[in-house]
This record gives sequence, structure tokens and C-alpha cells, in this order.
Amino acid sequence: MKVTRKIIESDDERCDGCGNCVIACAEGALQIIDGKAKVLSDNLCDGLGACIGDCPQDALNIIEREAEDFDEEAVEKHLEAQKAKAGEEAPAAMPCGCPSTQIQSFSPADCKSANAPKSIEKSASALAHWPVQVRLIPPTAPFLKGADLLVVADCVPVAFPSLHGDYLEGKAVMVGCPKFDDAQEYIDKFTEIFKIAGVKSVTTMVMEVPCCSGLPMMVKKGIEAAGVDVPSRQVTISTRGEVLEEK
Repeated sequence: MKVTRKIIESDDERCDGCGNCVIACAEGALQIIDGKAKVLSDNLCDGLGACIGDCPQDALNIIEREAEDFDEEAVEKHLEAQKAKAGEEAPAAMPCGCPSTQIQSFSPADCKSANAPKSIEKSASALAHWPVQVRLIPPTAPFLKGADLLVVADCVPVAFPSLHGDYLEGKAVMVGCPKFDDAQEYIDKFTEIFKIAGVKSVTTMVMEVPCCSGLPMMVKKGIEAAGVDVPSRQVTISTRGEVLEEK
């Protein structure tokens, strides 16, 4: 039944599709469709506006219009369906042990050759473990225990040539895409890691493009949900491979 009530509206001209509101909406009512935030169904939006403060473009507003009543039962079913979908899409480990999911720890020195020219030595890998994808790393991975964690948007290593020398050395790294991967799955993963791994610090590296801005929010929500205090910083890289900001 439709009633006149408060509901969220997104301004397409202001919205840049960053996805922060999708993460902030506890009911899962918002989704990025064709690059813009949209309310999936009126009955999923409670109209309280908890998502508004997370929009950097001030694209969200509370308006009054005729809409379906908010339906908590519909929200529960919707959230369960989202979790089920995320589970179906998550990569499953092969019975024989897929190399992509096999946990490995190694010394970065293993990547260097004793006879390598100095120019190659300078650019040697600082990676000390495998796997590196957020979705493939279990919260119980031994290399996360007491680690300084580096969470990297997956475009950063392509744009930023000195990632290994300037940021990766001595850290455990997790790489993922905040635009195409499941935001709630990331938040849940980070929450478990911060609960059990005793992470000492976390650095989040993103590109300057809007679709990257959701990653620091996911890390922040994981820290908050875990109820821990972890020193954190954010590094923003330009599309030309320069450090634009550290905060």
C-alpha cells in the first residue's frame, strides 16, 4: 500500500557513483546502477537518511512523496538474498588445492638474484606472502598475525611504480576492487581480520577516481565493527602515478 512518507532521493547530476552510500545503507536499499545511486525498491528504504552523511557529493536528500510503506520483512529477505549471492560468487578452493588459494609465506629476498644488476635489485619485489586478493585471504592467514596491513585498490600497482619500495616492504598486503567486488563481503572480511589478527596498523591506498573512495570506508567500518583501535592512514594516488595525499 502506498502512503505519503519520507524517502531517500539521489540527484543524478551530483552523484558520481562512488558507492559510499551503498555501504552506509544497512537495509541494502541503495545500489549503483549505470553509474548512479538508486533506491532499488521503496519498501526497502526507511527514509531515516543514515546514508546522507557518507555521500561526499551531497547527492542524497530526504524528500516526502507517495511510496510503498517500509517493510522490515522485505529488507531481511533482501539482505539474505544479497549474502547468498555473495557466497555463490565467492571463489571456491579446488579439492586438489588451487595454487591461487594456497597460503604461502616467503622472504622477499627469494625474489632477488645474487647476480642481478643493481637496476634490477632496486625494483625487486617486496611481497612476502601469497595470496594477495581480499577475497582469497582467510582472516586466519598466519601472515596477518600482528601485521602492518596494506589494503590496496587493484589499479594502484599499475599506476604507481614505486609501490614495493615505498609502501609494501614489511607489510601484509590485500588487493581488491571496491567498485566491482561485494562491499559487504569486504566489510565482513576486514571485521574478522581486525577481531582476530591483532593488526598493528593499516594503510589504505586508492586511486584519485571516485569509484575507489569506497575502500577506506570499508576498512573503517571493519575496524568499527570489530571494536578495536587500529592506527590508520589513507594514501591517494593520481592516474599519473603520483602521491596526491596522505592523511
